[in-house]
Amino acid sequence: MKKVLLLSLIVVLVTSACAPSFSKEEEVVQQTDKNAEKAIIPKFSISEEYYRTILPFKPGEARGLVVGNMNNRLDIQEFESGLMRMAQSDFSPDKYLFQEGQYLDATTIRSWLSHKQTDEQFAATKKKNAKAKNEGLNPVVVKAGSLTEQNEKSPKYLGHILEQNYLIKDSDDKVQLGGVMIGLAMNSVHYYNQEQGYPREVAIEQEVLEKEGKEMADEIISRMRQMDELKDVPITVALFKQMPKSSITPGNFFALGKAGKGDSKVGKWEKVDEKYYLFPSQKATADHRDDAMKFNEFKARIEDYFPNFTSVIGKGFYKDGQLQQLSIEIPIQFYGRGEVVGFTQYVTGLMLDHFPPYIETKVYINSVGGQEAVIVRERDSEKPFVHIYE
Repeated sequence: MKKVLLLSLIVVLVTSACAPSFSKEEEVVQQTDKNAEKAIIPKFSISEEYYRTILPFKPGEARGLVVGNMNNRLDIQEFESGLMRMAQSDFSPDKYLFQEGQYLDATTIRSWLSHKQTDEQFAATKKKNAKAKNEGLNPVVVKAGSLTEQNEKSPKYLGHILEQNYLIKDSDDKVQLGGVMIGLAMNSVHYYNQEQGYPREVAIEQEVLEKEGKEMADEIISRMRQMDELKDVPITVALFKQMPKSSITPGNFFALGKAGKGDSKVGKWEKVDEKYYLFPSQKATADHRDDAMKFNEFKARIEDYFPNFTSVIGKGFYKDGQLQQLSIEIPIQFYGRGEVVGFTQYVTGLMLDHFPPYIETKVYINSVGGQEAVIVRERDSEKPFVHIYE
């Protein structure tokens, strides 16, 4: 791994549009229904957009389960970080602290992700395991017809459940649970193997995902209200659409439902308009022609400058139809330090010329040897941060 100069880190912290805040470490008492224990709120906050955590760190009760339940790394990253972004509408980072989910353990989540069983099926299950519970949120699999017919009629809609806790400090320096975020990762594609073992898939329509997800959200909230610690805290549920396994862009959140203190179901659903696009692509050109043209011009200028380039790939994040973030990867073969410096300077100029400052833009220049340079311009900032790795 290439050494990053300490100076560059200092420059980032000083010049970033979202400068970190330094304050004294706070000693508090974390209060739960069962006990009270001393805890520490760290003094360092990267920016106003990030939540501070509480120490000592408490891993989530279902930690690591997301890896096996989500389709790809991109979905995992967006699902977890995006749920924090969704939380900011209810739990402001300047008032709330983040903690991994402490109430839904791995056994509970596995049980809820399973298929619901008929009375006959569950009776057979109880004979094998007396402690078994019929809590599956996915539809009953009716054992009739071929395996293909069974999977097409009763696909697995819900892929994963993620819990995040948000804590709040009162005037007596006591920290307690202030709200809960629940993310439901809905499958846009159901995968299975046919009788001969060949992989097959069933596409699931957006309307179906939304209907099923909202019904599941109400059932989950109802179950959580039966836990003493969660009887009277706000619970917000966000619905996330997973992309197919082969996708090179992550999925997106599409609905947000809020249940107030003590409510046993969502009182109001809000539409979330977020989506990722790949540049260049026919879909991006069809839906966002102006942005696609800017990217294509940027790409063409790079092709004119450097004969050894391989490709330029961009990933754009849209919210309410407007481009918010653009991340660009430029893999290239270099033959000297001078080429790296010259090319980085040229790309920086192109980035400033082609993409407006209201877009958060990041450019990563890579070679077979690893990352060569990074260019970052924060939203509404005139000057970018540029770092060339040693």
